[in-house]
Amino acid sequence: MSIEITRLFDFPYYQLEKYNLEKAFITKYNGEWQSISTQEYINKANAISRGLLRLGVQPNDKIAVISTNNRTEWNICDIGILQTGAQNVPIYPTISKEDYEYILNHSEATYCFVSDTTILEKLNQIKGNTNLKAVFTFDDISGEKSWNEVLELGKDDSNQNEVEQRKEAISADDLATLIYTSGTTGRPKGVMLSHKNVVSNVLSSEKRVPLEYGQGRALSFLPVCHIFERMILYLYQYCGISVYFAESIEKLSENAQEVKPHVMTAVPRLYEKIYDKIYAKGADLTGVKKKLFFWAIELGLQYEPYGANGWWYEKRLNIARKLIFSKWQAALGGELKLMVSGSAALQPRLTRVFTAAGMPVMEGYGLTETSPVISVNDMRNGGFKVGTVGKLIEGVEVKIAETGEILVKGPNVMQGYYKDPEKTAEVLKDGYFHTGDKGEICEDGFLKITGRTKEMFKTSGGKYVIPPLLEGELKQSRFIEQVMVIGEGEKMPAALIQPNFEFIREWAQRHQVNVSDNSDLITNEKVIERIQEEVDHCNAKFGKWEQIKRFELTSDEWSIDGGHLTPTMKMKRAIIKEIYKDLYDKIYRE
Repeated sequence: MSIEITRLFDFPYYQLEKYNLEKAFITKYNGEWQSISTQEYINKANAISRGLLRLGVQPNDKIAVISTNNRTEWNICDIGILQTGAQNVPIYPTISKEDYEYILNHSEATYCFVSDTTILEKLNQIKGNTNLKAVFTFDDISGEKSWNEVLELGKDDSNQNEVEQRKEAISADDLATLIYTSGTTGRPKGVMLSHKNVVSNVLSSEKRVPLEYGQGRALSFLPVCHIFERMILYLYQYCGISVYFAESIEKLSENAQEVKPHVMTAVPRLYEKIYDKIYAKGADLTGVKKKLFFWAIELGLQYEPYGANGWWYEKRLNIARKLIFSKWQAALGGELKLMVSGSAALQPRLTRVFTAAGMPVMEGYGLTETSPVISVNDMRNGGFKVGTVGKLIEGVEVKIAETGEILVKGPNVMQGYYKDPEKTAEVLKDGYFHTGDKGEICEDGFLKITGRTKEMFKTSGGKYVIPPLLEGELKQSRFIEQVMVIGEGEKMPAALIQPNFEFIREWAQRHQVNVSDNSDLITNEKVIERIQEEVDHCNAKFGKWEQIKRFELTSDEWSIDGGHLTPTMKMKRAIIKEIYKDLYDKIYRE
């Protein structure tokens, strides 16, 4: 009898019954890829469960997991924790120690698993202010408790029947995890997701992702503390996909060439970086090779699915794929069939050019509060449309409010925010979750995101401006890395722009423009003139009241560590405005 999946810890047992993989998870340790089978995965998860029971862990206790990288141990601990009836509280590794302290105290976590010394050093500074009884490390760190101690504690299986009793007592509607959102404003909120929330999302999303069941290879590198990658990992388990964990984003290309993945997931920022690197290499070519490279890119940027551009376009595209795009594929292992994008809006040009290159990017949409997928594109059966986030997945209902806001109902919608009934009531009304995003459903059933309700502002002239629309258009420029549109309550919209320093240096070299460092670059008249051209090009697509009248360039790169971006690469608007208060004042006060 096939295992019915109703709780998250059912996935490994289903995989054992259906696929019994020799390589379920593969992580690189000291330069060597090391794998564990489905059976080893389950055995170790059960040992963790038994060990936690011997440590006195009770149902509904909270156990935090903080890891710099995705790795096998995270998944073993996840299942081990959930089987005891406790909840896994994953924490972003890159947040401040103050946020660590807040989340650990707010969730009342009793134990914590961490990956390495970097996290441990941060955690040790605030550990005394929390209720943590012990911290266990994945890496062997001198003088610290290792996660192996929990495995050792659970080696004796005489209390496995107690683990089984705990599992039986857990229902689909029980709380599985607390995920603290990396909010762009204020304190993180603890999103309560039940087993049913995430399981339903995995089973509905599976129908949209063409995978090689029982034999595919995936490369995982997005933080697993984010529900997007975590849901995908359960999906891979369900489909019998071997999961390789990339060492880091920097080593992504190197790891991809070793692993030769068939599928991977990423956020738009990463696809932008991959594209920028490829583009920069093409710019270094000379003669016929360079002409061919840019011919292929131009062709790719015109891509429309399902042969909509006609036979002559398709014929030229086949030539471009053989001569140019095959090299792009080789850079990511040569066997990539599918890339999935989520977390933020993807530039349509990237969707077009990667799909033209034979590495289709399927953009989806969702939020932590919706476990996360609401809709996703799918190449099959006419389910792919550039510039949209696809059609709704099974079981999920969307309606568009009079304000244009996207409202969602379905088994994937969260139980609420932990210990925060007021904020829960603000977003959950009449069974619908209010996303804060604006959108529309096209005639053919595709969902299109048109902006954020909270990010829309009025100028002093009473005109509405939707920053994400302008920002999305501006970021299509090769010269612009990051941009934030400002002007709430001011006489006109303006922009703070972080230039694409790498690309501009290469451009400057080709045009004999002398720039020594970033400060020099952002004050160079020719650079400013060139970026003005890009702004003018963008402005032509918008109404007069929306157009960017002035901009200022920043000399530093916007980053997570610098406080500009959340761990999911979203802009912290209030903080960016504060960091560049001098530039803001220069625009509006001079």
